[in-house]
Amino acid sequence: MNTQRIVVDDEYEAEAIYHNRLTPAFPDHLGVLSSTRAVVELGELVWINITSVNALQEKLMALAKHAPPSQTRETDGVEQENAGGHGDTKGQADVIHRVPTPGPTWDTRYHFFDGTGRTVNWLLLLDALNFCFWADKGQPRWSISYKGETLNGYRAGAAALTRAVEEGYALWDARYLSEISSADMAAIFRGAPSPGTGAVNLAPKPVEIPLFEQRVAHTREVGRVLLERFDGQFAHVIEEAAGSAVRLALLLAEHFPSFRDVARFRGQEVRFFKRAQICVADLHGAFGGQRWGAFTDLDQLTIFADYKLPQLLRHFGVLEYSPTLAERIDGQELLEPGGEDEVQIRAATIWACEVLRQTINAASYEPITAAGIDLQLWLLSQDTMNMRPYHRVRTIYY
Repeated sequence: MNTQRIVVDDEYEAEAIYHNRLTPAFPDHLGVLSSTRAVVELGELVWINITSVNALQEKLMALAKHAPPSQTRETDGVEQENAGGHGDTKGQADVIHRVPTPGPTWDTRYHFFDGTGRTVNWLLLLDALNFCFWADKGQPRWSISYKGETLNGYRAGAAALTRAVEEGYALWDARYLSEISSADMAAIFRGAPSPGTGAVNLAPKPVEIPLFEQRVAHTREVGRVLLERFDGQFAHVIEEAAGSAVRLALLLAEHFPSFRDVARFRGQEVRFFKRAQICVADLHGAFGGQRWGAFTDLDQLTIFADYKLPQLLRHFGVLEYSPTLAERIDGQELLEPGGEDEVQIRAATIWACEVLRQTINAASYEPITAAGIDLQLWLLSQDTMNMRPYHRVRTIYY
């Protein structure tokens, strides 16, 4: 571990400060913080700059004081260098000083919602497919046309699934999902024509959504597992979790392999569970914290480690990369899924945001959750230009 990132006179004191900051503020039943801590401590490619964490904490608290209370988060994938891709957790912009947990709202412009178990099943499918919307370097982005808008990224994914319901696709029916054809999936995710994709004198061709075959497999998995273990209803999984956000995330990772966001680092298991945690947060948002969205331990979820957060944290000096890794990312080189560099970036992102959360809570009379940090960083990103590229990994996990 590179301790010179902490500005103190004594190297051993620096080591102690670093280790003390990497301590969960609650019992880590999810296993994300405890398993990623070793990566941060042993990693040689990514570091957390504690001094920059403190500076970012002050910036976020100043932002919260002056942001309009009505400001809410919306995400749009990572196809643009300054666009997020965390899912659809939203909340009030002044969450740091007034509200312990963001007051989520479900954006029904792009999200199906009828208040029944159909919404619950639809939402599980949404988060099973919530990954990797960005385009290869120099290639056009996948986008869709929906109700007069051209959408891309996560929002396009959600709108495509909503459009499908409106067109008669029973995306809440576990049996249909378990047997869905590639042709149906292609129709559901049909893209808008992209300029420059057609031959000379021919109309532009739609761009196919990235990792199409993996999305077909995930859809079938959702239907199959629901049928085999939960009588076709995701609501039964939620009931088994008994109001625990952590338990529900673990159940998702246990029963649905595509949600098992786990890597290996020098022989040890490292947990991230990004989409499993987002699914819990989306349930909370869709149902306003009631019924299928009621959880007692949302504060024990971690940040959702993806592309956007490390990009922003690097911009503000919170994350520092080795020269070799920085060169690869800035050159938009593809990293290997589950490789040491990717695992170190994600682990450091989780702990940088956890240290940031603890720092804010120490300075504020109202606690903030990881979802609140996620929101605040997203709001900050909207006014942050000229960031260096995000790291690129073709993965099913984010």
